[in-house]
Amino acid sequence: MVPATVTATFRFYEELNDFLARTRRHQDIVVPCARAATVKHMIEALGVPHTEVELILVNGESVPFDRPLQDGDRVAVYPTFEAFDISPLLRVRDQPLRETRFVADAHLGGLAHLLRMTGFDTLYDNHFEDSEIARIAAEEGRIVLTRDRELLKRRGVTHGCYVRAIKSSLQVREVFRRLDLARSARPFALCLDCNVPLHRIDKSDVDGRVPEGVLARHARFVTCTHCRRVFWEGSHWRKMRALVDELLGEANA
Repeated sequence: MVPATVTATFRFYEELNDFLARTRRHQDIVVPCARAATVKHMIEALGVPHTEVELILVNGESVPFDRPLQDGDRVAVYPTFEAFDISPLLRVRDQPLRETRFVADAHLGGLAHLLRMTGFDTLYDNHFEDSEIARIAAEEGRIVLTRDRELLKRRGVTHGCYVRAIKSSLQVREVFRRLDLARSARPFALCLDCNVPLHRIDKSDVDGRVPEGVLARHARFVTCTHCRRVFWEGSHWRKMRALVDELLGEANA
C-alpha cells in the first residue's frame, strides 16, 4: 500500500523566519506532507506567503513552486537576495520582483502617499476588498503591499511585499530597502491624492488659484490635471524633501 503522506525537512532563512511560530524559527522543521503536496503548498501551510520567497533548493537543487515533495526531501527556502547575484540558480518567478507599480491594501494609505511622493505609481482605496487587490495586481502587473499575509497567499498574487513596520515613515524605509527603489525614484512627479503625473504650469496661469503671498514668493508651480490643485515648494514641500533625501541617502550609504 502506498503511504498517504511523505516526510520532508524544511529550513527557512533570514526574514522568512518572521512568519514562523517561534518554536520553528532558525532550525530544521520536519513535517508530514500529503503525497500530492507541492513545495509551495507546504511553504504556505507553514505560514510563509509565496510572494516572500525568491529561491527554493530541494536536496541542493533549485526547483520551482510546483515541484512535488518526495519522502526524505530537504527543502531550503530563501527570501529576496539583495547582496549578491543568484542568476545562475533558478528563481521561482520568470519575472523579477522589483517592478515599480504597486497596489496597497486598506491599512497602508500613509505608505501609498509616501510612495507616490517618491514617484511610484501606487493604487490605494480603503474600500478595496482582497479579491479586488488580487485582480488589479494580476491584470496590471503590480506588487501587492500589505500587512495581511493571507492576501499574499492568494493564487493570483505573484508579486508582493509583506510590510512589517507599523508607522508609514518606517514602512516606506522598509519598502525602499527591500525592493531597492532608490535608483528608480522620481520625487514629486505624481499627485499624492490622484496618483497621476504633475505638470509645470506658468506663474501667470496660477493667479487666483493660490494665495497672493505664495504667488509673490514663488516662481515654480506644478498642477494635477485630475484634481486641478496647484503645488509649490513651500514649508510642507521642504519637510517632504527632507524625507526623500533621507531615503535616497540611506540607500546610497
